[in-house]
Amino acid sequence: MKQRSFRDKVVVITGAAGGLGRSLCLRFGAAGARIAALDRDAESLQALARDLAVQGCEVHTQLCDVTDAAACAQTMQAIHARWGRIDVLVNNAGIAHRSAFAATRLEVIRRVMDVNFFGAVHCTHAALADLRAARGLVITISSVAGFSPLIGRTGYAASKHALHGFFDSLRAELADDGVGVLLVCPSFIDTGIDRAALGGDGQPAGHSRLTTGRQATPDEVAQAILQAASHGKTLLLFSATARLAWWLSRCWPARYAALMRRRLQGEIAAP
Repeated sequence: MKQRSFRDKVVVITGAAGGLGRSLCLRFGAAGARIAALDRDAESLQALARDLAVQGCEVHTQLCDVTDAAACAQTMQAIHARWGRIDVLVNNAGIAHRSAFAATRLEVIRRVMDVNFFGAVHCTHAALADLRAARGLVITISSVAGFSPLIGRTGYAASKHALHGFFDSLRAELADDGVGVLLVCPSFIDTGIDRAALGGDGQPAGHSRLTTGRQATPDEVAQAILQAASHGKTLLLFSATARLAWWLSRCWPARYAALMRRRLQGEIAAP
């Protein structure tokens, strides 16, 4: 398969202002792409635009709430109006929660689903005509929680499992159109998403500790995503932990669940 080049391609990245999104903007920008960076944080978007400009990258920034389907449609129209195309969409925007289900308000689960799942659906639907015209690529940031259980994060795991069902099906639908779909499943990344996770009451819980060992840096994951996208991969299991979880959760699910509970049980009660 011919390696995909991103030079002069229009790459739209949601959740772009910080963490993995920011690293993806910088990596794709360095590869010669034109970057459309979407987020709700205006100040951080401005800082990102300055860094991309220093890198010599063309950049378009726009405030966008991915839970608002109309806003997503307007945003994609604005990007098309500027550059006439969208070649790559990276569905990166996401939030987390950390609380036992019994202590979690239902609106917290709905909020996580709205951002993590429906946000990706909204953006993909809005960009689809351009992606089909360009024979482009959809990259969606999932998680190990997208294919295996994760205690204390039932809503988060549900949102990531939903992404797999949706985007695996969409890949099959779009196969004849030449549109690629890449699902990315890291384990834990040092982005602050877990520390900013919602508690069961829907307020930021301010968790101060994790029990997961070493976390990958955003730049490490962004570089792996760029490589996987370049080579036409459909699934990226980033890290040995993710690859082990993939196989163990399928071949020995009871053992996997026991190991996961033992490792993470303390996080449910520990802020």
